[in-house]
Amino acid sequence: MPAELQASRQDASLILTITNPGAENILHPDIYAAAIETLSTAERDDSVRTVILTGSGNTFCSGTAKLSDKTGKSDVLDGLDSFQGWIEAILDCPKPVISAVEGLAAGAGFALALASDFIVAGNSAKFSMPSVKSALTPESGTWFLAHILPRQMAAEILLYGKPITASRMHQLGLVNRLSDDGGALGAALAWAEEIAILPSDVIERLKSMLREASTLPLNRYSEIEKQNFMECLHWRHSQETT
Repeated sequence: MPAELQASRQDASLILTITNPGAENILHPDIYAAAIETLSTAERDDSVRTVILTGSGNTFCSGTAKLSDKTGKSDVLDGLDSFQGWIEAILDCPKPVISAVEGLAAGAGFALALASDFIVAGNSAKFSMPSVKSALTPESGTWFLAHILPRQMAAEILLYGKPITASRMHQLGLVNRLSDDGGALGAALAWAEEIAILPSDVIERLKSMLREASTLPLNRYSEIEKQNFMECLHWRHSQETT
């Protein structure tokens, strides 16, 4: 059975569950377009305040299926482009995205978690980029690791390929919160309830500002900070006088 992305709702949270029974939730290219469309729909739905990405069973996502020697170059490139589109859709989503990780988040699964705004992980969860063992570079995720971590730590994850425990990921600042095993989704939903009461317009602005901050020099970014502050201040004053 190919991978599916199952969507469900709990209060103001849209829950997206990667499902590939018996295959450790390995991804298939057919899922990528569905994921992008689902996030686009959520973006237009005011009743959705947060998005939670998780995996079925005891695994978040163990990456993508191994390539066959018969897989054409154009098919490989199309798959890479589509997956990167999913990563971009997570980054561009105006709603906070929380990854609830149990078991293994490897390769593309690790990249999906890194693209999220928050990561909640079970105590026994592990994260890895094992592609070096297959004489490949990762499909995605190296940009995040290079920007978030010291070079030596990013090198350990990428060049060594061994899994990193959730507790160490938490110490490194990549995992926001740890939970009991089996409790990551529940913890993510509880956190989402707290986020849902915050002003959605400000949340959307802050997500955009965080992304711009990684690419702009301080003098240009300061103008963005000032503009957003003044626009929020004007809106708040207008609400107070009505």
